[in-house]
Amino acid sequence: MTSPDRRALLAASTAVLFAPRVLRAQTRTIRIGFASIGAGNRQYSGGSFVAASHAEGWLDRDLAGERNVEIRWFFFAGAGPAVNEALANNQLDFALQGDLPSVIGRANGLRTKLILANGVNNPIYLAVAPDSDIKGIADLRGRSVAWHRGTNLHLTIAKVLAAHGLAERDLRAVNMDFAAADAALASRSVEAVFGSPTLFSLQRRGLAKIIYTTKGDNPAYGRNSHVLVQEAFEQANRELTGRIIVSFLRSADWASREENREALFEIWSKSGFPVENYRDDFAGLPLTVRNTPIIDDFLQTQYRIQAEQALEHRLVRRRVNTADWFDISYQEAGLRELGLERRWTRRDAEGRNIAA
Repeated sequence: MTSPDRRALLAASTAVLFAPRVLRAQTRTIRIGFASIGAGNRQYSGGSFVAASHAEGWLDRDLAGERNVEIRWFFFAGAGPAVNEALANNQLDFALQGDLPSVIGRANGLRTKLILANGVNNPIYLAVAPDSDIKGIADLRGRSVAWHRGTNLHLTIAKVLAAHGLAERDLRAVNMDFAAADAALASRSVEAVFGSPTLFSLQRRGLAKIIYTTKGDNPAYGRNSHVLVQEAFEQANRELTGRIIVSFLRSADWASREENREALFEIWSKSGFPVENYRDDFAGLPLTVRNTPIIDDFLQTQYRIQAEQALEHRLVRRRVNTADWFDISYQEAGLRELGLERRWTRRDAEGRNIAA
């Protein structure tokens, strides 16, 4: 866990420790962690409906009727691995995290449930210097390429490389977080970066050129994220967990409406990343594709494949069973309560749309 991550959690723990004894006894604190952080360590995120919920205070609004409930939000520059550490130390109740980090956490004994999708079908981008002779994936052999290992880019990159006859060992791979990788590309310390929409900022400044994206490629190359809950919290707070999911479903509905596209990007820009990044990232795609909250058969299949490949790539030491990891009961109950059962398209295990 990085120093900013540790300081944030230490401050929160200290505040609880020195709070009046009566207040501690009465207040239930819901601790929610993002496996991301805004530019310059801003305490915001973007790119998902839960990020919008946090930025606009929608969950706080929807839980206003709950007595003595406090919501605390945490953001981790160390991404998924840092979130796993916080979960292991019982410092979070809910987390917004990618598929591979959660698989690694489960392999290491974290007892969690995946209860809602949050940011699915997300593409990755490959960027190089503007005058680079690297034109595509096949040209990466022997080149220095940076990305953040252990995040939900990792296995997507492995799949993309394999499709072009390459493996990680064929590259000079460099492990860097997103911000460090972007800076390294701008300074030409590395020759290429697999990353996120932040690469659009470098491209607009003439410091990089995006030469490949998984957008429009094989659907199995998509990065997927979710809402997870600690089993202990969920078992002790089933009604409250349900109310949180209903609130998030309302946020997903709003974030899936095309008339809200520009307003949504403006909300996400509170993270410090420009609106233009989100416009470019979401260009050509209906909001419902990326902002669906539905854990469907295809998503569950992709997590099973991620778990198998994590073992194959020696990212985990034992086989991870995903069959009993998902609990969609809150999702389905919330959809019924809000009348949103047919709001988003579901997919079968092969990724084919299921008729409503």
